[in-house]
Amino acid sequence: MSDPEDVLFSPAVKAEQTRLGSRISFEGRTWQTEITPDLRQFLDAIDTFFFATASADGRPYIQHKGGPSGFLKPIGTHTLAFADFAGNRQYITLGHLRENDRAHIFIPHFATRQRVKLWGRARIVEGDLELMERLVDPSYKARPERAIVFSLEAWDVNCHQHIVPRYSEAEIAPAVNSLVARIKELEEEVARLKGGGE
Repeated sequence: MSDPEDVLFSPAVKAEQTRLGSRISFEGRTWQTEITPDLRQFLDAIDTFFFATASADGRPYIQHKGGPSGFLKPIGTHTLAFADFAGNRQYITLGHLRENDRAHIFIPHFATRQRVKLWGRARIVEGDLELMERLVDPSYKARPERAIVFSLEAWDVNCHQHIVPRYSEAEIAPAVNSLVARIKELEEEVARLKGGGE
């Protein structure tokens, strides 16, 4: 396995860090290479991420991936996988992975203002019913076509700077439900007061 620092930072990146004075803050740092309990817990809540690939000649592409919470699943200490659902049929990601297995997963979680970056290599798995059973939530209404298996080489958590908090419907539902219940109580109390005063 490659040195995680070399996965994150190419020689050109290291040169820029040196030129701009930030290199010293990364030297000797230990980078995460395994799926930790904290990362596993974070992934359980995730329902969206961005998946980056590049063609053999380096042409980049970023694809949004979405699904039910926890659809990006740890399946080993260094391995993640997700069901690839039917989409726009451009197959850019698939074509890239056939010629260049380097990939990146970028996960912004707006509610907690976290961003997690994962570097690794990805491969397409087709026809593995056992794997698909592990990855697909039968209640999610989308058609899975294949699995993408991601071998983790390094990961990092970035600061929350410039992430504007946003919340999904599921994240705000408890607060909304509480407000709706309170409004109902108050309406019933107003109705009782009006009824008692007549």
